[in-house]
Amino acid sequence: MTPPLTYLQFHLVFTIPPILVLGWLASRRDQARWDRGAASGLAILVFLAVAYTTPWTNAMIPEGVWWYGEGAVLATIWHTPLEEYFFFVLQTTLTAFWLFQFLDVSDVSLRLPASHRLVGVLGGVGICAAGWVLLGTTTTFYLGSILFWAGPILAIQWGFGLTYLLRERRQVLLAVGVPTLYLWVTDWIAISLGIWIISDAHTIGIGLAGLPLEEALFFLVANVFVVQGLVLYAWVLDRRGELAAMATVRRLVNRFVAHSTDG
Repeated sequence: MTPPLTYLQFHLVFTIPPILVLGWLASRRDQARWDRGAASGLAILVFLAVAYTTPWTNAMIPEGVWWYGEGAVLATIWHTPLEEYFFFVLQTTLTAFWLFQFLDVSDVSLRLPASHRLVGVLGGVGICAAGWVLLGTTTTFYLGSILFWAGPILAIQWGFGLTYLLRERRQVLLAVGVPTLYLWVTDWIAISLGIWIISDAHTIGIGLAGLPLEEALFFLVANVFVVQGLVLYAWVLDRRGELAAMATVRRLVNRFVAHSTDG
């Protein structure tokens, strides 16, 4: 059955218009944050989103976790439609532009307790391990793949700045929540129209108002990656003087150790 909208038309209707509006607002509103740092952070996140998600989707599609309606896609690169690669870029941009409407940086040192960093890393590793276990069963395969894919990134982000992210939890939750709700609705519409189809065999059968739990989790996790990454990036840029001081101290220590060894 041919869906009433192609995947490209879906982007033209549902993803590109809000990006244009939010991008215009970010560049025009005095309260918004759109500068060289925001632009560079977005560019880095877009590159990472494409690089990290591409192998995952190209592993899931041949497994039959999801597929696309007849005539819904223009072309395929590897196993993934061209429009899906667009989605990696567009979702990242949409969520970033929403965050930029109110992104703020607190005056908090980059020097966080090692115990806090350890907790963050272990949290991400635990999610990855849970995903690995769930990959072993057909009905939990999609769920497990999302958790296994998400765990390493969460371990890195939480290990670096869990304490800061918790401090900024209100803006993080707002930045994640609104675009996630919007993408849940648009994903449900796309599935209802048959633009893409989710396998019943690879899902646990639990949904949110008709949206498979796994799909909801994917958009949630992907937006968490984007928001946390940009919040941490802005924090590091704001504290770059501290980074320079830390690097200077490290060089002095290394020289002292080298001289002591030579002596």
